Amino acid sequence: MFGQYLADGIILGSTLALGAIGLTLTYNILNFANFAHGSLLTWGAYFAWIIVVAFGGVQGATFGPLSFGWPLVVALLFTAVMTSILAIIVDWLVFRILRKTNIQVSLVIASFGASLLLRNLVVVIFGPEPQYYSENIQIAREIFPGVRVTPDQIFVVCLSIILVILLHLFMTRTKLGKAMRATADNTSLAQVTGININNIVRWTWIVGASLAAVAGVFFGLTVQILPEMGFNLLLFLFAAAILGGVGSIYGAILGGMVIGIAADLSVLFISPAYKPAVAFTLMILVLLIRPSGILGEKTR
Repeated sequence: MFGQYLADGIILGSTLALGAIGLTLTYNILNFANFAHGSLLTWGAYFAWIIVVAFGGVQGATFGPLSFGWPLVVALLFTAVMTSILAIIVDWLVFRILRKTNIQVSLVIASFGASLLLRNLVVVIFGPEPQYYSENIQIAREIFPGVRVTPDQIFVVCLSIILVILLHLFMTRTKLGKAMRATADNTSLAQVTGININNIVRWTWIVGASLAAVAGVFFGLTVQILPEMGFNLLLFLFAAAILGGVGSIYGAILGGMVIGIAADLSVLFISPAYKPAVAFTLMILVLLIRPSGILGEKTR
């Protein structure tokens, strides 16, 4: 059972890592904790569900040995674009105005309000009932003795690794990525050197929202799609971001994996209902030993 729960933890950790990256980017560059980030995961999952339903479900054309089919691949691209547009609209309507006041508490409170609005819009438009990308039951395959995973779960882990590698290359090899890192280090100095801060803010929302959307699809693919799914994952995302080190992208990835594995392994000893408590307790324990987080240099 340990091996099975470890595998489940890696799958959950892959989803949390992508979601935590977007949360870290928002905090590091825009300098506020965005509680509406969980709603972006939810909307990402529903945007993809629209495309999947339009194609008649994911049981259509197959992609290699996996059974999710091309509709989900198209849905991932569609949801990344649509969730990015949604994030930019919310920023333009709410956060852009409040950033001018330079009062961080106002941004945090506004993010709470935006989260409630976005979550209730999901209920109004899609209803409160759970949705699924496919009604077919997948047969789990044994990859190691005692460890069985479905094709969708393999897809989640593999694509998460690819996206993390692409993000690393984007942040370290491209001019835009370097500009985002410079802005995170010192916004005033970056602006003096000619970096367009408004463009950086826009791309921060695009990258963060795209990763959040994919994370939402992954969670919906391996569990189910619910209006409150993003809200339920928000504590895990914050725990992952803080555990890894606030402001560190690689810390968010590590934190997501640690929280995911710890939460699922805890089922061996306690009820699954206490998973959020496990994430919060682990975060507190690590911060007591290293206040800046595992890979963080400082806390704000």
